Amino acid sequence: MFAVSRRATYRYAFATAAALSLAGCGVNTIPTQEEAAKAKWADVQAAFQERANLIPNLAAVAKGAAEQEKGILVGVTEARAKASSIQISADDLKDPAKMKAFQDAQNQLSSSLGGFGRLLANTEAYPELKSITNYQMLQSQLEGQENRIRVAIRDYNGAVQQYNTTIRTFPAVIGAKVIYGAKPMVPYQAVTPGAEAAPSLEGKL
Repeated sequence: MFAVSRRATYRYAFATAAALSLAGCGVNTIPTQEEAAKAKWADVQAAFQERANLIPNLAAVAKGAAEQEKGILVGVTEARAKASSIQISADDLKDPAKMKAFQDAQNQLSSSLGGFGRLLANTEAYPELKSITNYQMLQSQLEGQENRIRVAIRDYNGAVQQYNTTIRTFPAVIGAKVIYGAKPMVPYQAVTPGAEAAPSLEGKL
């Protein structure tokens, strides 16, 4: 009976040591951090989509008051269409080429909105905008949405940094390579400096 008890103790000790070893190799940490980064990416996509939903309303407000600036409105509309056409799934977050295409499209839209914001803010040139009750509200909504995008990107990049560090750091790197075949996730980067900053719609013209 003593021998049986000792074998059971050895088995328990071995199982405990194996569990601790696997835990140290990131068996639970790696997928947990990966899913957290994917969830943060969903927040980024939602923020971009909310911005895209605002643009048609803003364009409708400005169109009649600034017909001669139609080129700006057309540019914003086209940039929005391109940005909305490129979607990134959670499985694409480790594909640098797909992420770059998405970033380029969103950064182009951000750049276009800079000119759009200056157009809307120039109320001295287009005083009729002052009489449109929704004008100030839409301005505020777009500025707030750009800030939410910036926060969502910051949170996503933080989660990606944590995940990428884990899969490259001992001992989790063992589990990352042997068990999961883990690859680094791609952070969101602005192609143009300042492209992630919220465009100001306050007139300086």
